[in-house]
Amino acid sequence: MAEITAAMVKELREMTGAGMMDCKKALNETNGNMDEAVEFLRKNGQAKAEKKASRIAAEGICRIANKGDKVAAVVEVNSETDFVAKNELFQQYVEAVAEQAVNSDAADMDAFMAEAWNADTTKTVKEALVEKIAVIGENLNIRRFEKVEAANGCVVSYLHGGGRIGVIVEAETAVVNDAVKEAMTNIAMQVAALNPKYVATSDVSEEYKEHEKEIIKAQIEQDPKMAGKPEKVIEGAIVGRLNKELKEVCLLEQVYVKAEDGKQTVAQYVAQVAKENATELSIKKFVRFETGEGLEKKNEDFAAEVAAQMAGK
Repeated sequence: MAEITAAMVKELREMTGAGMMDCKKALNETNGNMDEAVEFLRKNGQAKAEKKASRIAAEGICRIANKGDKVAAVVEVNSETDFVAKNELFQQYVEAVAEQAVNSDAADMDAFMAEAWNADTTKTVKEALVEKIAVIGENLNIRRFEKVEAANGCVVSYLHGGGRIGVIVEAETAVVNDAVKEAMTNIAMQVAALNPKYVATSDVSEEYKEHEKEIIKAQIEQDPKMAGKPEKVIEGAIVGRLNKELKEVCLLEQVYVKAEDGKQTVAQYVAQVAKENATELSIKKFVRFETGEGLEKKNEDFAAEVAAQMAGK
């Protein structure tokens, strides 16, 4: 039997949002396997999904750079404190990193860090970062970047919350005018607000669907109202819940946040815009960065709290 430590309980709680003792039980039941513990909590209804991103405490900002309406790049740069994240010098630096990214051909972070720094070609991006750390006096990290290029259409970008969230949307269309770009900006705002995982249901893998069906089935089996129901009824309930979930995680299936009737989907809104502008219009891709997503700050007090609860078992 694996030893279940306070750090393991803390990590699982951060990932799922479940209670400490529930997390401890899940780890005991799964012999300390973190992935299986997450599944255990989900199947028992104690964690609807992994929620690590909603509990992050890492600081920093996202910034986006554009080259016309065909190319855009979003970056996330982290700092240790919110004080530095709001510092004008730091924000100017992150804007320069975004400009570097939009002009970069790097395929990964290692290649990006090795490039000549746009603002001073005598040094690399990594060397420029080290210098900035020395000036600001706090550890900084260029965490990620993504560049989007539209071959047949346009890209639009949107920053939310002063750079807490950065979104790029790529649209395929023969008409690129102010009306179409305004509509795509509205879609980018939708992505920022509702955080979809996929553009359309056709993008969702069968593996993902089957996995979610297993989770839903386990939840239904523990629902007293479903006890003794025929298999056909249970299967129908599983399919119904899965379809509801897909409508939440697929952008085109979501209800459009600005819909006047509260019913129009994003797909219907896109079709409306296409008709109004006499063109074909489709969403090809979106990128959404949220500052600190998947990161957490060290929290000594919380670790002590977990240890104290475990000691009292």
